[in-house]
Amino acid sequence: METLLLNQDAVDENTQMPELIRAIEDAFAAYATGDAQMPAKSYIDLPQYNGDFRSMPAYLDADDWDAAGIKWVNVHPDNPEEFDLPTVMGTMVYSDPETAFPLAIMDGTELTMKRTGAAAAVATDYLAVENATSMGLIGAGVQSYTQLEAISEIRPIEEVVISDLNEEAVADFIDYFDDEFDVRAGSISEAASCDVLSTVTPVESPIVSAENLGEHTHVNAMGADAEGKHELADEILLDAKLVIDDHAQTTHSGEINVPYNEGVLSDNDIHGDIGDIVVGDLSGRTEDDGVTVFDSTGLAIQDVAAAHVVYEHANENDNGYPFDLLGVQ
Repeated sequence: METLLLNQDAVDENTQMPELIRAIEDAFAAYATGDAQMPAKSYIDLPQYNGDFRSMPAYLDADDWDAAGIKWVNVHPDNPEEFDLPTVMGTMVYSDPETAFPLAIMDGTELTMKRTGAAAAVATDYLAVENATSMGLIGAGVQSYTQLEAISEIRPIEEVVISDLNEEAVADFIDYFDDEFDVRAGSISEAASCDVLSTVTPVESPIVSAENLGEHTHVNAMGADAEGKHELADEILLDAKLVIDDHAQTTHSGEINVPYNEGVLSDNDIHGDIGDIVVGDLSGRTEDDGVTVFDSTGLAIQDVAAAHVVYEHANENDNGYPFDLLGVQ
C-alpha cells in the first residue's frame, strides 16, 4: 500500500459538490446518533507570531462507509502581507479506520472551503424556504465562492447580491459567476434581504441588523471561528429559529459565543443541533418560522467526510502522487 499525496488542484478536481453535501449530511447524522467520535478541537496559541494552530481529529460511521482522520490547521493573519502566504493553511491526514494506514495526505485548505460550503447547503436545505431564488453574501473572500456553489445545488438560486468593502474582491466574484447567475454588488441590507444569506467575515462587531433581514430569510453565519467574533445582531439570534453545529464549539468560538458568554443568550434560545434535524428528532423549517439562523463553526467530522469523498474519487481517477510513506513496500 502507498499513501496518496493530493494537492489543492487534486482536492478541487475530486470534490463533487452534490456528493459532498450528502456526505456532510451523513456526518451530521452520525454525530447525532452517536456513531461518530470527535474530541474537542485543541488550540496552540502563538501570540508572538500573531497566530495559532488547531488540531481536529474525528471518526465517523455512516452505515455503508466509515472514515477517520485529522486536520492540522493554522490562522496567521500577518501571513499575506509579511510572508506572501495564506492566512489559513490546513493539512489533512486521512486514515484507514481498520488498520490505521495513512491512505492520503491532502491539502486541507481547499478541503475546508468545500466542506464549509457543503455544511451551509445542508442547513439551507432544512431551514430555508423551498422556493428560495435569491442569495446574499456578506464577505467576498474565498469562502463566499463555495457558499454559492454549494447552496445553488439545493435551491434554485437565480439572483445573487454580494457585499464587501473590498471593491476588487466584489468585482472578481461577479466576474467568476456572471455567466451562471444574475449577480451584482449591493449593500449589506440588500444582501441580507435575500431568501438565503451567508455571512463570511471576520468582524468582532455585528454588521447585520434585524431590520436588514427579509421576513423569511435563512442565515448561514459562517464567519465566526474564534472568541470575540460576532457578525449578527443579538436581536437576530434571540428572535430566530437558531440552529448550531456543536454546542461546545459554538459557545466557545461560533457566532453565538459573545452573547452566550455575556448571558444575553442561553440554551433556551437554541433550537438544537443540525444533526438532530437531519435525523428527524427536531423540526427544520415550518410554516410558522420567520428568520432562521445556522451557526457553523466547522466540525472535524465534516473534514473526514470530505476527505472520504476526495480520496474515493482520486483513486477512481488515478489522481495524486502515491508514495511509500511508511516504507512498507
